[in-house]
Amino acid sequence: MLFIGPHLIANRVFVAPMAGVTDRPFRTLCKRLGAGYAVSEMITSRPDLRDSLKTSKRLNHEGEAGPIAVQIAGTDAQMMADAARYNIDKGAQIIDINMGCPAKKVCNKWAGSALMQDEALAIGIMQAVVAAAQPHGVPVTLKMRTGWRADQLNALPLALAAERSGIQMITIHGRTREMGYGGVAQHHTVAEIKSRVRVPVVANGDIDSPQAAAWVLKQTGVDAVMIGRAAQGRPWIFREIHHYLQTGEHLAQPLVAEVKRLMLEHMQDHYGLHGPDVGVRSVRKHLGWYVKDLPGGLAFRSAFNQLNDAEQQLRATTDFWDQLAQLGDRLPDPVLNAAETIQ
Repeated sequence: MLFIGPHLIANRVFVAPMAGVTDRPFRTLCKRLGAGYAVSEMITSRPDLRDSLKTSKRLNHEGEAGPIAVQIAGTDAQMMADAARYNIDKGAQIIDINMGCPAKKVCNKWAGSALMQDEALAIGIMQAVVAAAQPHGVPVTLKMRTGWRADQLNALPLALAAERSGIQMITIHGRTREMGYGGVAQHHTVAEIKSRVRVPVVANGDIDSPQAAAWVLKQTGVDAVMIGRAAQGRPWIFREIHHYLQTGEHLAQPLVAEVKRLMLEHMQDHYGLHGPDVGVRSVRKHLGWYVKDLPGGLAFRSAFNQLNDAEQQLRATTDFWDQLAQLGDRLPDPVLNAAETIQ
């Protein structure tokens, strides 16, 4: 069993926080499809942006199964502590500190993975956030990378400092900030950290199949794996991985009829959160991920991106999946990366 503070986590397959992706509709869908835990999109600690429309959407947890985990980002310890208290008042049951985002617009402000360049500041933020959350009984977790670049691999000393500061779970993306999402995740660093700390450790990066998840768990000894980009357009990957870890067997590909239903429900939930105008635009990326590897998917995505009305989008999506069902009951098998490519 895996606990984060007082919270029992359903299984060892988690959803990674992804800006612009893991909103409440997507998190809810992933949890329905087997994810044991999900973290919100990154929320700024700046108080002047708390009332913005974008932030208000990211703070929406209505109907979401707990525990509710919120990721915060910033560069000022007191501001991060205040952000933790603010989000706890809004319903957060777990606070996650972002020290892993590689985006330039985040790192240029010394937030995200840029914090790894200033260990004293990073530790001060961890201590301040833990001190703010502890009186409320809310555990604090940390997500980071292996370091800023290849000659600055300092995830281990930061992990040890995090444990001393009261952090209750550590997630490591097996790349430096310099690597972005290129190259191959270096999970040996994750394994070293797992061997040196007592709190739960989670591996993230290049886990895109049941075989890859099993390989990483075996090689690193971590407590859980976190899935990011591989879940885009394939949210059922969580139940596939969980089933494989439990049985050693692969699930059959989803039925076309099931994916049609899931996607239409996802779209409607998305419109409900983001509104008819923003929702029509922002749902396009999800549609593109769902269909990119399917027969006729590229042509459909191109036509779909020209639609500016929710009802038109829903009708077009229904027609696409009905046509796809004529080719077979189940989705075609995806092309999976071999576990041997992970180092």
